[in-house]
Amino acid sequence: MNYFLESMKLRMVTWWQIPVICYCRPRIIHLDDEYCTLRIPLNWRTRNHVQSMYIGVFTVGADLTGGLLTLSSIRKRKRKVVLIFKDFHADFFKRAEQDVLFICRDGTAIDHAVQQAVDTGERINLPINITAMLFQDTEDDPVANFRLTLSMKDRTNAYQE
Repeated sequence: MNYFLESMKLRMVTWWQIPVICYCRPRIIHLDDEYCTLRIPLNWRTRNHVQSMYIGVFTVGADLTGGLLTLSSIRKRKRKVVLIFKDFHADFFKRAEQDVLFICRDGTAIDHAVQQAVDTGERINLPINITAMLFQDTEDDPVANFRLTLSMKDRTNAYQE
């Protein structure tokens, strides 16, 4: 997979649909069925008054990392599964004074939940975990941990009526 090309497609789509994501300039580092890694640079766009990453940018990174894994799973099934985030919990451990990586390793659980939404036609809720870490640190020393609840429902038949 060409992650540069995927990042450019992401920017084009978000420019029209969710401009704040495009403004943060995220880059896809890795995306497959198992996990997603996204990088958001610390620069004049994403920095707050104390020279660390703005909390809103963390929200964009966590949302996008989990969302990309889910959208990838939905696209494979060629269904109109609608996804939203039901809730958002964050724990911050230290200031982010450089680029931040956002990592979600819940791809298998997300894939299973999407399939369950397609099979049952019911709304499925799934808590997912995202870890934010400084670009040059190890995963043992995160900047923040996020827990978001995905809420999905297959609307394929609703659109056909």
